[in-house]
Amino acid sequence: MNALKNKVQLIGNAGNDPEIKIFEAGKKLARLIIATNETYYNDKGEKKTDTQWHTVTAWGKAAEIMEKYVKKGKEVAIEGKLTHRTYDDRNGEKRYITEVIVSDVLLFGK
Repeated sequence: MNALKNKVQLIGNAGNDPEIKIFEAGKKLARLIIATNETYYNDKGEKKTDTQWHTVTAWGKAAEIMEKYVKKGKEVAIEGKLTHRTYDDRNGEKRYITEVIVSDVLLFGK
């Protein structure tokens, strides 16, 4: 059961081109937003779509794959773990971030 703890799988579309950062030791970071959509019918029978936006962070090989192949609008599947962190912005205000740290990437289409 340990393999099922804190495991996230998402299939969605990239909301932006990945932002790439390269650190001193050559370690690569890719960050992007993925949109997932859920379609349902409301009480009046109208079709509605609910879009959720997910911040995704990838390191190393996963970051390299995203840099090379993922562009805005591209459908992608990711697997990873959910993390929460805080930081103080330039104005001293506390900011909260929830993100998926990617372990695997699967590309769809061309």
